Amino acid sequence: MTDAITRRRPTSDAPGPDPWTAPFEPALPLAPASGNRVVCRLRAIRRMGLSCLWTLVASVPQRLLLRRKSAAKIVFARFYWASICRILGLKVHVIGDVAGTIRDNVAVKNGERPIIFVANHSSWLDIAVAGGILPTVFVAKQQIADWPVIGTLARLGRTIFVSRQRNNTGRELQAMTDRLNDGDNLILFPEGTSTDGTHVLPFMSSFFAIAKPSRIDNAQPTPPSVLIQPVSIVYDKLDGLPIGRARRTALAWYGDMELAPHIWSVTQWRSLGATVILHPPVDPADFPSRKELSAAVQDIVARGVAELHQNPDRLDAVAS
Repeated sequence: MTDAITRRRPTSDAPGPDPWTAPFEPALPLAPASGNRVVCRLRAIRRMGLSCLWTLVASVPQRLLLRRKSAAKIVFARFYWASICRILGLKVHVIGDVAGTIRDNVAVKNGERPIIFVANHSSWLDIAVAGGILPTVFVAKQQIADWPVIGTLARLGRTIFVSRQRNNTGRELQAMTDRLNDGDNLILFPEGTSTDGTHVLPFMSSFFAIAKPSRIDNAQPTPPSVLIQPVSIVYDKLDGLPIGRARRTALAWYGDMELAPHIWSVTQWRSLGATVILHPPVDPADFPSRKELSAAVQDIVARGVAELHQNPDRLDAVAS
């Protein structure tokens, strides 16, 4: 976990191996808020220790629940991530309602439509935030499967690992299709990288192949009809105070930032705050092409992020 993990954005969303560009240049780390440095470090040690202990305890029932065909494994996963947020001192406020609910394969066969949540991505904290409020399965890059601890967590959360290489496309689409047919929802981060949190990159249309299959993809498995719910995530509080323009990158993890030092820095803050907008769902059938669908969803997510930056004290936010 101490190795540098670079998240670079492909120059194109065309299929095949990703061509890599230069990474975002990370901002300088922001020092923890006022308070004794020793107290801040002890706080970080306590939080990381509790997170590891809770993960160890939670892995036992989750392994048992994974063997059953019931919604309990999804409910428990949300409880796990919501508990991680509480341990980290991260208070999440939610605007809007989750589209759909937990369902099974019978419901999908009867016409209920699974949901694909589509969100912006600026930090590893996004996983805990989204996982604590959304009944979903994550889709992550294949490298994460080999990460110490995090790879195990991802597998316990039934994460689908993808490499975005052409020779694996059919297998990965099949895995996502199977999950959707079983009643699972998915969450995607179509920027293809994490950012500094100040803006939203254009979404890559290839991420929407599972939501709007191309007519030329006859050889690929056909997923069930889905709805897309755009999700805007903004980190807007540090130690109870609004994050202004100069501090927006405080919690962002991007570019060549190393994971372990970033976790150490973030866990020293006394309290954190995030606001999530769950926008009304979008029907992929309303768009003639995958590119138009991805552009429309990106615009919704970006407008939500901009609105939260401009109005950090939205009164209609409801604590999750």
